[in-house]
Amino acid sequence: MLTRNNLLAGTAALVALSMFGPAGAQTPIKIGELNSYKVFPAFLEPYKKGIELAVEEVNAAGGALGRKIEIVSRDDNGNPGDAVRVAEELLSREGASFLIGTFPSNVGLAVADFAKQRKVLFIAAEPLTDKIVWESGNPYTFRLRTSTYMQTAMLIADAAKLKKKRWAIVYPNYEYGQSATAAFKKLLKEKQPDVEFVVEQAPPLGKIDAGAVAQALADAKPDAIFSSLFGADLAKFVREGQTRGLFKGVEVFNLLAGEPEYLDPLKEEAPDGWYVTGYPWSEIKTPEHTKFLTAYQAKFKDYPRLGSVVGYSTVMSAVAAIKKAGSLDQDKLIAAASGLKLMTPFGMIEYRPIDHQSTMGAYVGRIGVKDGKGYMKEWRFVDGKDALPSDAEVLKMRPKN
Repeated sequence: MLTRNNLLAGTAALVALSMFGPAGAQTPIKIGELNSYKVFPAFLEPYKKGIELAVEEVNAAGGALGRKIEIVSRDDNGNPGDAVRVAEELLSREGASFLIGTFPSNVGLAVADFAKQRKVLFIAAEPLTDKIVWESGNPYTFRLRTSTYMQTAMLIADAAKLKKKRWAIVYPNYEYGQSATAAFKKLLKEKQPDVEFVVEQAPPLGKIDAGAVAQALADAKPDAIFSSLFGADLAKFVREGQTRGLFKGVEVFNLLAGEPEYLDPLKEEAPDGWYVTGYPWSEIKTPEHTKFLTAYQAKFKDYPRLGSVVGYSTVMSAVAAIKKAGSLDQDKLIAAASGLKLMTPFGMIEYRPIDHQSTMGAYVGRIGVKDGKGYMKEWRFVDGKDALPSDAEVLKMRPKN
């Protein structure tokens, strides 16, 4: 006979089934991840491997809140409009608790604004523009990666020491390149007020006419060059610049060019002596990096790229926020992410309460060439917290939320 108690018991059983599944295991916590996989494979294929390793380690250790972690990934095509659509699908259709990821800065800014509108946590993995935590910062967005300002600040001491007066600048003409250039000009001018920026070239991302760009720089007869080119644009610029003798007797500073994603494909054409930020993975001997390197190589039979570190650390950040919050409630997640500290392959980091920027550091050095390939020489690690502006400066830039 069907009674009220039977009905209640049946309803409770259905709820338990939906939460825990047929085998009594609770359903996983879904985290929505979006990125420009087809557009930037050199960085994002290793990034995805870093994500896989982190998920495997987290779930082997019991997951979070007693549940496994599942990353639901989508490709945003490197397009801000597509990214917002995909972000909505991840939340509404896939049931993701919050969002992580993105690569290009313009996409990261679009998703950050979406997260603000939807009032949902977003951990930006790779976008480097300063705006994401400063001028366009919001309570829901946190950024892992060392920003354009931070990486530029790490190179400025070397640039100023050279006392070169005539600087040429080349950058990909979108948010990241514009942000890097603005930071470099500001910081170098502060250290060296008489500096002159004699020429700028801003080719469209992925469509550089490297011969014309190199010639325009050579015609200006600079003493030094600051570049934020990367990927195929960087490789073409290096080749054309070397052909034209652009770099002879000229000091060159290039963000990201020491990252294996971009340095390794240059092979014997790697530009000896350039000042760069990067990742000398084979030479880092800290316990936290050795642990990561050993696990990564065992799983993938390959060496990590910087993308691998970013993917791994993004997932570990997300899981640390969930554990600290003790809940998937957005307000609790946001409160937990603010001031969140965790160990990464690059050491301990903190997501600063003042601006939600992590203190992840970076490796700075010069490019050398040995046995027909490029490597980072004379490198040092710079802690991210030592490459940020004062709190007063940050408060002036960041909107009051």
